[in-house]
Amino acid sequence: MYSTAFLDLPPLASAAGTVRLPGSKSISNRVLLLAGLAEGTTDVRDLLDSDDTRVMLAALEALGCTLQRNGASLLVTGIGSQLRTREAKLFLGNAGTAMRPLTAALAVLAATQGGAFELSGVPRMHERPIWDLVDALRQLGCPVADLGQPGYPPLRVGDGAMHALRTGAPIRVRGDVSSQFLTALLLALPLVTADAPVTIEVDGELISKPYVDITLRLLARFGIDVRRDGYQRFVLPQGSAYRTPGRIHVEGDASSASYFVALGAIAAIDKPVRIEGVGLDSIQGDIRFIDAAQAMGALVSGGDGWLEVKRGAWPLKGIALNCNHIPDAAMTLAVMALYADGPTRLTDIASWRVKETDRIAAMATELRKLGATVEEGADFIEVQPLPAGAWRAASIHTYDDHRMAMCLSLAALNPLAGDGQAVPVRIEDPRCVAKTFPDYFEALFDLVQPLDGSVPVLTVDGPTASGKGTLASELAAKLGYHLLDSGALYRATALAAQDAGISLEDEASLARMAAQLDLRFEGHRVLLGGRDITDPLRLESTGGMASRVSVHPAVRQALFQLQLSFRRLPGLVADGRDMGTVVFPAAELKVFLTASVEQRASRRLKQLLAKGVAATLDGLLADLRARDERDMLRSVAPCKPAEDAVLLDNSALSIDASVEQVLGWWQARRPF
Repeated sequence: MYSTAFLDLPPLASAAGTVRLPGSKSISNRVLLLAGLAEGTTDVRDLLDSDDTRVMLAALEALGCTLQRNGASLLVTGIGSQLRTREAKLFLGNAGTAMRPLTAALAVLAATQGGAFELSGVPRMHERPIWDLVDALRQLGCPVADLGQPGYPPLRVGDGAMHALRTGAPIRVRGDVSSQFLTALLLALPLVTADAPVTIEVDGELISKPYVDITLRLLARFGIDVRRDGYQRFVLPQGSAYRTPGRIHVEGDASSASYFVALGAIAAIDKPVRIEGVGLDSIQGDIRFIDAAQAMGALVSGGDGWLEVKRGAWPLKGIALNCNHIPDAAMTLAVMALYADGPTRLTDIASWRVKETDRIAAMATELRKLGATVEEGADFIEVQPLPAGAWRAASIHTYDDHRMAMCLSLAALNPLAGDGQAVPVRIEDPRCVAKTFPDYFEALFDLVQPLDGSVPVLTVDGPTASGKGTLASELAAKLGYHLLDSGALYRATALAAQDAGISLEDEASLARMAAQLDLRFEGHRVLLGGRDITDPLRLESTGGMASRVSVHPAVRQALFQLQLSFRRLPGLVADGRDMGTVVFPAAELKVFLTASVEQRASRRLKQLLAKGVAATLDGLLADLRARDERDMLRSVAPCKPAEDAVLLDNSALSIDASVEQVLGWWQARRPF
């Protein structure tokens, strides 16, 4: 997962391959609560691992449930509908699928068994209305106290005393703000059906009906057979009790599938995008996004647990669609609209305004940054397509909303909108996707091909011990880019030669070996033929051998293609002695470090002494001067600045100051 301040996506030209979806958020948190309330142990398979499920799991543990990991399974031993903890403060982040049902379930349990629970979240959660659910719970006789703005979290449910609930009359709840209020009551009220059935009646037109269907199907899996009259009246039978189904599988998230369906519709030109984990048999309402994508021109096939999508009509077709049935997935249509042949109008989406952010306003704002013409209203958005030449590079604000980040990432496909279109897109706070799909961007990068030459490269060159490796590593971490430590390649070649008994003067043998080098970088570890060489790679003696190896033109040529292969999405920071002059001469920014030999020797001495390695300043000075002369005077790729390199004397600069300086230069070259 990327946790950088922003993530720059270069222009993307095509897509193909297979993605495995994480589990559905809507199913995951419903299943967790049901398992937590049930008697017995439930084996939950393929549970989503995300911010929203983590807060639900933490809440269940606080309430006395037992959680045990068993490989890909989570074993949840429930409380059997009996409070084991009578007081707790639960922090639920920005997870509506945790806040709403837990509020209802704990309100009922606290009232009937005596308890008091406080539920809170992030500031945005405290702006998301919950009044209609609170009103329904108060009708029932549950004590619910506002701890902040009335009608919004934070809340306290229960007052420590036991209360007789009024279950004889129907419990009424509005259905036109969020279906989560009805879902919360459906999950909570089986707990109070011992003496008589309990009825829920919905006021107004229920939105997001497919999400209620998910709730009803899962209730049936846990032994609750709800009778209903359409979507207006629901009856929970007398004596309802949660029983574990033993094992339950969480299917892939259909809302998350929408991004890859859209990706296939836009960019899968020759081969399809295959989506695994959710298919035409899905119980999730958002699977109907496929119908909308097909209406826009996508070619979709599928079966049980899989879908395949290719581009059909191009440009896509503008549509007008009532999105009541796919409120979350409909956001993806707003971005697909940029690639259409006419306007796309999405209606009945008032619920967007009370989600993780006001999604109608947010979507309109960010699409306009890209150059689009957008009209918005209380419950609709209309997006005009972006013609060739009208796209603008944009830094997309994501509002701590996972769906804004994932939807707008599709704007990086803008080269496909028309000739000459090639602008990058910046996604601010990419970590927000952790709410439902922590590895979304990694999955996206596995499927897409960038426009030729568009993957950005930043090079850091300099002499031995100039600090280029540390600087490059920090820059890569800040930008979320891959790192190429070219010096490690030469050091690894030298170590491999030593192991094989090859002379460091035998250019032909060294080159043959370098061409077959089995070298892998895993985080901070370097593996050569499966052997961890991280520590020997950093020895002074290894550095000296690497300097002797690197003078051979045949060795440099053998390693050249390997170095080029590190240029992968979303970008690369490469350090060495000839990164900017030979390997990546077209890099957007080339930095050359110019610290004095005395300063470099002093730094190296401190490093070695800190490691307990004996060394002297005079010896290090002599060694560095010899290496500098060898590197600068070699006939192939001598160590010198590229003509367009920016010189950085870091003799008196800390690593943080050096990083800040280079990031400033980098930002000045970005189009945002």
